[in-house]
Amino acid sequence: MSKKILLIRLSSLGDVIHTIPLAHSLKSAGYEITWLVSEKGIQVLEGNPCVDKVILAPVQLWKKRGPSIKSFKEYLTILKQIRAEHFDIAIDVQMMLKSLYWMAFCGAKRKIISKQARELSILGANEVIPRITENLNAPVIRNYMKYADYLGVNTDEIKVTLPERSDEIKAKVNNLLKNIKKPLVVIAPATTWAPKHWNKDHWKKVVEGIKDSCSIVFTGGPKDNELISYIGDDEFLNLAGKTDVLELAEIFSRADIVMAPDSGSAHLAWATQKPAVITIFTCTPLKYLAPPGDSNKYIALSGDLPCQPCFKRKCKLGTNACTNLPEPEEIINIVYKLLENRKNVV
Repeated sequence: MSKKILLIRLSSLGDVIHTIPLAHSLKSAGYEITWLVSEKGIQVLEGNPCVDKVILAPVQLWKKRGPSIKSFKEYLTILKQIRAEHFDIAIDVQMMLKSLYWMAFCGAKRKIISKQARELSILGANEVIPRITENLNAPVIRNYMKYADYLGVNTDEIKVTLPERSDEIKAKVNNLLKNIKKPLVVIAPATTWAPKHWNKDHWKKVVEGIKDSCSIVFTGGPKDNELISYIGDDEFLNLAGKTDVLELAEIFSRADIVMAPDSGSAHLAWATQKPAVITIFTCTPLKYLAPPGDSNKYIALSGDLPCQPCFKRKCKLGTNACTNLPEPEEIINIVYKLLENRKNVV
């Protein structure tokens, strides 16, 4: 009988995707994997071959609702479900206060966390491994794999998967992209941290520089429409707010190139393993968060300022200088090179 592991990684979308290779390593070693996740990552896990079961913790709903008896009762119901599984091992990959309560009371015999855990989350564990992040020059995916290393599991392979998209999703995307005739370049220019946004006038120059050689499609959330309208002058297909996560993954899988700042969109595009991905880094660490793999296909760029990467939500210098780098001409040249390579392959 296989041993049962509970993975606790609640959010965000990019972080969940970065943890999928850990789940694959553990599953390939014979463990039965259950993943506790919040709304942001649920769609990339349900039906994903990296897990056997997925349990939803509606963290965003509870946050929106505020403290309430109803939310506490829902928490207890989910916790009861978790404890009924009688897990052999629980691994807290979140390592924050919001995972502490799950870890502490999940009922697993072994509760493992890294020494770098924050916000008192280490108190929920009974086994503490060394820091998994020694510096920001190693890929975060490899850091998460250290939990598997600790359990004696082979971690040579980095495997990422997404759920199969349904026929309904494929039909919807077929319809959305029905007028695409040229090579498809998808631009997802927004993310949740303002300092991670690349200069919007740079995006505008990139669009102007490549528009005659490809079909451009914008993606994002409903809040991104103003930014997208500015960048594209409302000349291109804008799907912001019109897709869910799996529909977006299907769009990315049809693209030749996806361009984005360091965001869930960039990591989702990488997870499809289909398009070339150009990721622009400003305040966050490139070597730590860049999509791994073939550097000719997964291209990450940033400036070279002394303050980079600060990994802060607010610029301490008040200049946001990193958001102006790299120059748009560099991105344009990369796009043309990738399109030329595609032409030669085809």
